[in-house]
Amino acid sequence: MHRIVLFMKRNYKLTLLIIVISIGLWSFKSSENHPTITNFSFENIWNYITNQNNEGPEKDKLLIELITSFIARYHYDPATVDDEFSKGVYKDYINALDPTKVFFLESDIKEFSRYENKIDDLILTKDLSFFELTYKRRQARIKDVSEYYQKIVTEPFDYKKEDVFNSNYDSIPYAKNAYEIKDRWRKQLKLSTLSNIIEKEKLEKEEVKTDSTHVALTFEQIEKEARETTKKSMDTFFERINELERKDIFSLFLNAITQRYDPHTYYFAPEDKDRFDISMSGKLEGIGARLQKEGNYTEVTELISGGPAWRGQQLEAGDIILKVAQGTDEPVDIMGQRLDDVVKIIKGPKGTEVRLTVKKVDGRIEVISIIRDIVEIEETYVKSTLVKKDGKKYGLINLPKFYIDFTEEQSRNAATDMKIEIERLKKQHVEGIIIDLRGNGGGSLKTVVDIGGFFIDQGPIVQIKSSQKKKEVLSDTDPSILWDGPLVIMVNEFSASASEILAAAVQDYKRGVVIGSKQTYGKGTVQNIVDLNQVLRMNSHGELGALKTTTQKFYRISGGSTQLEGVKSDIVVPGKYSYLEIGEKDISNPMPWDKIDAAPYQPVNSYNNTAEVIKNSNERIKNNPTFQLIDEEALRIKKRSENYLFNLQIDSFKAEDLRTEEIAKKYKAIADYKYDAQFESLPYEQELIKKDTVLGSKRDRWHENLAKDIYVEEAIQVLTELKKAS
Repeated sequence: MHRIVLFMKRNYKLTLLIIVISIGLWSFKSSENHPTITNFSFENIWNYITNQNNEGPEKDKLLIELITSFIARYHYDPATVDDEFSKGVYKDYINALDPTKVFFLESDIKEFSRYENKIDDLILTKDLSFFELTYKRRQARIKDVSEYYQKIVTEPFDYKKEDVFNSNYDSIPYAKNAYEIKDRWRKQLKLSTLSNIIEKEKLEKEEVKTDSTHVALTFEQIEKEARETTKKSMDTFFERINELERKDIFSLFLNAITQRYDPHTYYFAPEDKDRFDISMSGKLEGIGARLQKEGNYTEVTELISGGPAWRGQQLEAGDIILKVAQGTDEPVDIMGQRLDDVVKIIKGPKGTEVRLTVKKVDGRIEVISIIRDIVEIEETYVKSTLVKKDGKKYGLINLPKFYIDFTEEQSRNAATDMKIEIERLKKQHVEGIIIDLRGNGGGSLKTVVDIGGFFIDQGPIVQIKSSQKKKEVLSDTDPSILWDGPLVIMVNEFSASASEILAAAVQDYKRGVVIGSKQTYGKGTVQNIVDLNQVLRMNSHGELGALKTTTQKFYRISGGSTQLEGVKSDIVVPGKYSYLEIGEKDISNPMPWDKIDAAPYQPVNSYNNTAEVIKNSNERIKNNPTFQLIDEEALRIKKRSENYLFNLQIDSFKAEDLRTEEIAKKYKAIADYKYDAQFESLPYEQELIKKDTVLGSKRDRWHENLAKDIYVEEAIQVLTELKKAS
């Protein structure tokens, strides 16, 4: 069965997108959806198979052929691979390699530009000359710069010098020579050090206030510490850059190609596909520990509640992992290894043993045996809380994503978990339910259709149009209604894809009220995930990764697409990002908006006073001083985002920081806001918290944040006013 994805684009340069995946509900003919080995060059496949380490040019050529052939055949609206396509790939790729223009020289770009109109031809012939040139040049420039910065921070900067740093990287040219590159790094490091100086001076002032015996540091001492902090940050930055291997940079090149088709067609390297699956299912097989690199060492930063490491009570946050052994095998020294590689050897199938040689915080060396198990990442899953206000009870359900596990049909998913939470809230006799979809980037199409059906008797939830332009209506066929009471859906600019399907269905049926940003993200396309190893039926010859291709578009049951336009909230609340360009319409190369015929459906008109409730809410928002302050701050954030220049003369820099700090005091009232409502864990969770203090701490923080969330307060007020139609 094919996997179809709905997801939200994130604009990160050297990190891969965090995306959500959903399962296909349609039956396709195998001849239409499973390309065979005969579609591709036998020579490239043979060279890949006979290549001993399955990495390097032969694999790269095969990937180019597989990916471009597959996209050309199955993409919803495949682009023409011509000179214009080539220019787009060139621009995106060079920008991904050096987004802040601190590595390449003008002469490098001039040399690269000879390929600007030729990449389409290179793709056709599987010619890697452009990639090889840029990759080798990038490695050389990084080596040069890593020597520059270490020399720059050995001596104090001239803080009286009138320097200006320009952070508008799109507008600045590439450096003409090594002198200009060094000067850019000097300004960048000076900016960082100035920021550190100011923070350290503030800490010193507080220390002097609270401790009469404290001897204040001199400016020279503070400045030295600030430069050391800057150097440490840069050391970490270059350590991460140097960990990137050739295959990581080639993934950037592949994705510069794929995203010329549309922003959501994407290549996953094997390890990124693993992360994607974990993100989507919310679980993994391993020990249940979060790790980070500290220099050459791997440190445990957190144990995941309920996981085998947490249950064993031997491994602790702060432990340094020195060696890893599989069962009774000899331990392997992991010092200096990439974090990805360390994670790979610590993870493993359920029931297997891993032995970690760790250095404890007190310096002791211990060998800790852990039996791997299924680890559930609690933050992935639905959670609910009981809201008590003015003698009444309401329910709030937070849905971070529409998750599903494709490998186990009986495993938990967003729909089954949502059903359980609604039933738990009903047992508490709540008078209304809020579903919080803020920041939910999407997920499983199957689960969103199921969840939409919880609030209507039966009927269409979403429409899908395929690349063959065939339309299909996905419906809830269960005549039962799980919740027929007052319903509010909370959204923001980052609610995307499956979130938009649910919000749109609730809105079209007039089943609830959508409250949030002016519009949601605006992602109205569907993707198909294909394991490239399965395409070739050659799982034993190394890992090729996976390809996500846009194959369909989805539409509201009323006919309009959510593409670009998103879902317009019934009640618009100001937010700190209200005036920033966030959404599908603001990214490069999006697919267009269009409309199809409405599906046959009948609005249920659940309430007899919706218009009045919306009007009342708008009046409250308009006259609420905190909402006014939020809107004012949003305008300030917009204005600051357009200011790219930093004065690096120390007195000017401090004066600007002081002005910013004074202005920020005005908006502190937003963070300090609190309203009169109580939030409680449901009885089943209260029992869990007795055994799990980590879970208890997380819920306490969540409840504290909810009690200060003015958007939740307004959603509760809307619930109280909605009157069910008779």
